Amino acid sequence: MTRVREEIRLGKTARQVAPVSRVADAARRDALAVGRAARAVLEGPGRERDLIVQSLKAAAAALLAWLVAQVWLGDPMALMAPWVALVLVQATVYSSLVQAARQFTAICVGALVASGAQAITDDTTWALALSVPVLMLLSNWPRFGDQGIYAATTAVFTIASGTVSAVAVGHRLGQAALGALIGVAVNALVLPPIHLRDVRENLAALAREAGDVLRTVAGDLHEGEWDAQTAAGWLDASARLQGRVDALRSARGWSKESLRLTSGALRALHRAPTAALPPEDEDERFGRVSGHIAALVRTLAVAADEDRTPTPPDAEVLRCYAELLDLLGDTCHAETERLLDGGGPPDARLDERTESVMRELHERLQEGLREQAGRGAARTAVLGTLLLQAENLWAELDPDARGR
Repeated sequence: MTRVREEIRLGKTARQVAPVSRVADAARRDALAVGRAARAVLEGPGRERDLIVQSLKAAAAALLAWLVAQVWLGDPMALMAPWVALVLVQATVYSSLVQAARQFTAICVGALVASGAQAITDDTTWALALSVPVLMLLSNWPRFGDQGIYAATTAVFTIASGTVSAVAVGHRLGQAALGALIGVAVNALVLPPIHLRDVRENLAALAREAGDVLRTVAGDLHEGEWDAQTAAGWLDASARLQGRVDALRSARGWSKESLRLTSGALRALHRAPTAALPPEDEDERFGRVSGHIAALVRTLAVAADEDRTPTPPDAEVLRCYAELLDLLGDTCHAETERLLDGGGPPDARLDERTESVMRELHERLQEGLREQAGRGAARTAVLGTLLLQAENLWAELDPDARGR
């Protein structure tokens, strides 16, 4: 009995300690993340430094709006101007303008509805009860985007302050317009946010991870010890490539938006290297590379499934295929370096020696395909599909190979 009680006591202690341990681990991870971010800021340009710049710009816009409204204009209702300026320093100049229009409209609606409710009810509580539910429903209107909530908050602020006269409403709308003007101006004229780095980084990461997947598959095939579980790992890796493709598309979208309304002098203020932005053809090319890798891995997964008819080719043929995949993986890694270094157009990236080896391996695989054809359709189907995907990868990574 004593032993059982001791085990129960220890179990309770462990359960009590576990949440504390999880909190400590989370705090430690957060501290490490903050440290990494601080080092990244000091090391050079990057997302972390961009975040600091945007945060400081938002704070400066709010302070400037306060100085203009309260100190220089002497407006007693100056709170609205810094509030609006603060939230309108967005990730792009275009989004700042769009959000400014939406937010100003929402504020106007909120102020007018609140004033009408106060005039009808002549009571603060009843005015809130009449206006806020309507405005909360209206805030879901897609035209407002995520700025619809400002209609309701403006109504609460207007009614709670007890000043709902026509003059007071006019002051608030004027302050909102002033804050919007200052927020957009600061965002556009002070280091305008132009997102070009993310495209290059995501494209280079896609090329690097594609090379990693190819070299991993090549290593497992060369060792000859692979099964359905190994193939499942390859499938997970190829699925992550698709996630990287989606991230690249998102980064490209942000890049396009950040270049809107920032032409000429505004780009010069940021010294944005728009000429160095990788062309969209590169996105499509590596998207196709990821698709070919996914098809290749699915073929191997089917061959590894004992319940399926297709069977893998002989070990010697697979080792030859692994050497070809290894070279293609090296080519992807070379592409990574080229992209990070701001390299030139995608031509002549395979040196003559590497290309000669790849052609030799390709010929050996074609001979193996002819040999497999005499031993049954199951082996031929797998090797033929693998060879086709390798040829597709080769054609994407070395476009000049098509004409030689």
